[in-house]
Amino acid sequence: MLTITLYMRAGCHLCEQAVEDLNSLQSQFPHRLVQIDVEKEGMAEYLEQIPVLETGPYKIKSPFDKKKLEITLGAAQDRQVQLKEMDLDAHEKRLERGKTVTIVDRFFYWLSRRYMVVFNLFAFIYVGLAFLAPVLMAGGNTLSANMIYSVYGRLCHQLAYRSWFLFGEQAAYPREMADIDRLVTYEEATDLDPFDVEAAFKFRGNEEVGYKAALCQRDIAIYGAILLFGVIFTLTKRRIRPLPFIAWVVLGILPMGLDGISQLISQLPWEILPVRESTPLLRSITGSLFGFSTA
Repeated sequence: MLTITLYMRAGCHLCEQAVEDLNSLQSQFPHRLVQIDVEKEGMAEYLEQIPVLETGPYKIKSPFDKKKLEITLGAAQDRQVQLKEMDLDAHEKRLERGKTVTIVDRFFYWLSRRYMVVFNLFAFIYVGLAFLAPVLMAGGNTLSANMIYSVYGRLCHQLAYRSWFLFGEQAAYPREMADIDRLVTYEEATDLDPFDVEAAFKFRGNEEVGYKAALCQRDIAIYGAILLFGVIFTLTKRRIRPLPFIAWVVLGILPMGLDGISQLISQLPWEILPVRESTPLLRSITGSLFGFSTA
């Protein structure tokens, strides 16, 4: 007996016709029909292709008629007969394997239905831990906080003048060259050399200026935007289409690349560009565009 999987949705006349045609072919090609509603299962990639029929290695997409169904089922049935006649051990093992449901099967079935929950939870924890570090520091739990800083320090530069701060007088302490009015600069707040990268990395804050997040401003914007898109994608039942590659380059890559690379080149000793330092706002905007468009 053949096993046929039909990807369909409620109210689809072509899907209803496919089921009717399959029922009429039951005596000629005995089969077990499994119907999967792509809307309920969140399988957006099938919405414009339904009905889609799979049996063995054969797959046909809409539009197809009863004649094409006969050809496909006939091919699948002939293949099944040939495999039985050849008495292949591997084929018999696959048949036996298909009759059992293992723990691994159950796990991947569960994951296939809830993968966005897992994705969003991971993104939430990743961003959340970056803010938990300064909370722990302020609460006196320096050991736990330093563990987070150490792990995240391998994933981000954590430069204090490019990070957000909690529990201090300001949310950020940019370098003087950023030229932001009404903000105490990194140099004024810490008395550290603004070009000493190692010192900026190691400085995690104090009671006066607050404590920095374990990820820089741009990284928080990137992963925060990924989380935001993940939530939107889940709430819209995963119907959002992929962004065209060129749109991703224009919206995601170019703004962040121009902001970051121009900043880097301008601070080289050769004076190729006028010296500039990006601002917390620019880092957040370009990071968010990259994260959202990438997701």
